[in-house]
Amino acid sequence: MLKDDEFINLNPDQRIAKFFETVNAQGELFILNDDDGCVMLTSDDEEGVPVWPTASLASMWADQEWEHCEAKAISLDVWLSRWTEGLSKDFLNVIIAPLPAEESELMTPEDFADKLA
Repeated sequence: MLKDDEFINLNPDQRIAKFFETVNAQGELFILNDDDGCVMLTSDDEEGVPVWPTASLASMWADQEWEHCEAKAISLDVWLSRWTEGLSKDFLNVIIAPLPAEESELMTPEDFADKLA
């Protein structure tokens, strides 16, 4: 099982590899969600939906302005059948396992989907 502190201490390339290894093995990923939908982040001029490999990592972001949000599991089947196309139509990226005060990896929904099992 993936431990949060081990994941956080990986370098960015290792975190991305571990993210895909974990979500492909467990068949789900996590977003932050509230009554209005999923949390979106803005980085430079790009907007996207952040995703995490565990509920606990997603919940780390649920503080201050997002303290009312909860981690929500999305199966890879649902992600691939609904989210990929929806994000693409809305010109949104996928932000892979962002951590506070660090640059995050952005991927197009299609490139992200290609890495899912």
